[in-house]
Amino acid sequence: MTSEPSATPEHEIFRETVRKFVQDEMVPRARDFDRAGRIDKKLFETMGGLGLLGLRYDPEYGGAGLDWSYSSILHEELGRSDNAGATLAVSVHTEMATPSLAQFGSDELKREFLSPAIAGKTVSAIAVTEPDAGSDVAAIKTRAVRDGDDWVINGSKIYITNAANADWLCLLAVTDPEAGYGGFSQIVVPTDTPGVRVDLLDKIGLWGSDTGQFFFDDVRVPVAHTIGEPGRGFQQQMMQFQHERLVVCISEIATAEHLWEYTREWCQQRMLFGKPLSKMQNTQFKMADLWTQLTAARELNRACVRALVEGRDATDLITMAKIFCCRVACEVASQCFQLQGGAAFMRDSPAGRAFVDTRIGTVGGGSEETMLHYLAKQLGF
Repeated sequence: MTSEPSATPEHEIFRETVRKFVQDEMVPRARDFDRAGRIDKKLFETMGGLGLLGLRYDPEYGGAGLDWSYSSILHEELGRSDNAGATLAVSVHTEMATPSLAQFGSDELKREFLSPAIAGKTVSAIAVTEPDAGSDVAAIKTRAVRDGDDWVINGSKIYITNAANADWLCLLAVTDPEAGYGGFSQIVVPTDTPGVRVDLLDKIGLWGSDTGQFFFDDVRVPVAHTIGEPGRGFQQQMMQFQHERLVVCISEIATAEHLWEYTREWCQQRMLFGKPLSKMQNTQFKMADLWTQLTAARELNRACVRALVEGRDATDLITMAKIFCCRVACEVASQCFQLQGGAAFMRDSPAGRAFVDTRIGTVGGGSEETMLHYLAKQLGF
């Protein structure tokens, strides 16, 4: 991805740091992560040592105190790692499971769970989706009932990334079934707590990340593990979703852009009817059209980041980005797959992997239909 026009020398130095990490630590081990079905937890420690896991968080807890412009660089470069599964595992930790804790958690809770997460000593996961509740978050059924100074949790969560690696969950549960949207709470649940069980799931893609279903059977955790005030969990989760959706957009477009570059080189070398495939007008038109879409998507992402850096509400922009960028990523993957023909159908093909992996963007973190429903309401329909 080309640099943001307002990028400073500090941004460029940071980009080089991340790029070197990706090239040294992620790219050579991509297939190892795939075979293992998860990334090595030591990768989190390496990232923590480089200061990459708490970019926007308070330095008091080990964060860097930076803004979203640095987070966007991090996830652009991770998106170019040729392993969307490993990229997802990291982004869940940095942008999906820890933001609420960093913003709303008590000092004690942040020192116990956020600081080790920023250092890469522990791995986190976000536990919201259930077998009967995904984009409709208000339909979740997992209950946390207060018993003295403890919550007693029963229920299940599914499609949880970092399921095997996670040391703790940012779990959304119903704590007051009569209170509507004011009846949910976010709770930190260590995964080694008695009554917590996880079964790993077998995915069609994103092989480098571990995904599973959690079961909670009379799981007892202190009420002090509540993130923010009890009853504010739904609102906090909606805010946390904005981080998730934007990082999905940034990562997917970076992945698609990297694939476009790979495909351009492939077409320049692939001979067909006596000349390079890149000299065919059909190829040229397809690639030009895809680059136009990528450029538009990139600029929409940048608009989202600028809004956040300036302290403006970016909800509508992020919603539009989630719709548009994920569509573009899927289209780029599909067309690059087509241009590469049978080679793309091989398991290790970047085009084949992206064809499957980019699809998660249209359903994860709020489906495309859910985003359209929200945006339509904002537009007065």
